[in-house]
Amino acid sequence: MGLAMLALSACALTTTPPGTKPQARPPGLVPAPAPAPVGPSPASQTMSRYYAAVQADLLAQGLLRTDGGGPDTPYTDTDLMRNFERIAFYDEYERNGGFRRSSGAAVGLRKWTRPVRMSVEFGDTVPKAQRAEDERMVRDYAKRLARITGHPISTGRANPNFHVLFMGEDDRDQAVARIRQIVPNINASSLALFRTLPRSIHCLVVAFSDAEHDYSYSRAIAFIRAEHPDLMRQSCVHEELAQGLGLANDSPRARPSIFNDDDEFALLTTHDEELLSLLYTPALTPGMQPDEARPIVARMLAGAAGSI
Repeated sequence: MGLAMLALSACALTTTPPGTKPQARPPGLVPAPAPAPVGPSPASQTMSRYYAAVQADLLAQGLLRTDGGGPDTPYTDTDLMRNFERIAFYDEYERNGGFRRSSGAAVGLRKWTRPVRMSVEFGDTVPKAQRAEDERMVRDYAKRLARITGHPISTGRANPNFHVLFMGEDDRDQAVARIRQIVPNINASSLALFRTLPRSIHCLVVAFSDAEHDYSYSRAIAFIRAEHPDLMRQSCVHEELAQGLGLANDSPRARPSIFNDDDEFALLTTHDEELLSLLYTPALTPGMQPDEARPIVARMLAGAAGSI
């Protein structure tokens, strides 16, 4: 408010004296460009403080664990089978319905059948030092996902089909424009997710099916907020990139797991690695229904089809 008052005072002091003929504007004179903003906007700073407080609170409760699970989180093959079915064959949100909850009906298995090529992109406000760290984090995680799944997953700028966007509040218009470039025919409800993302949603991923096969992914966009502190940032990368491979749902019974809204674990666990390995077993094909997949998963977990 102080700066606005000073500007108004300056304007009042430059009025033309009474009876003076105004001078003609010199040809070619253009207004000076507005100074570029320095640093994040107040809205972005507020968001950074909010997420720092969220992370501190979760850590104080013993959540956001990074140990991958241990003796206190045992699970059985029966648990894995139940959790795999719930996470791979059900949706958290209605397809093309924004944040509308799904009906709860099972859907066909979704996964990638073509190589996954991840690219990392940044909003203009993300500092260069942070960009280098984020690129390293995604690159290392992509290698881990490739090793777990046995599926070709790489990072680079050549013809990407899985776009990982690190963008903040001040980059929202840039994000929407970029998403329209990536998916020109994106529906309005999907685009609105990125335009009006509430702060209660820490990050998200949207995966798009192949035009020729409704259950085979051909493109995905993950959105990671630039205002996140380090651990929440890494947690978002771990969950959204894994979900973008086909584990689209969460389950309150999955433990130890990042596919659970309780925030107990921040990073991919041993349990989650087994879910991804199951998903990318060749015997499980896109479009397969739970009844078809159940005996295959049971045989795999029993060791009949080899170790996972």
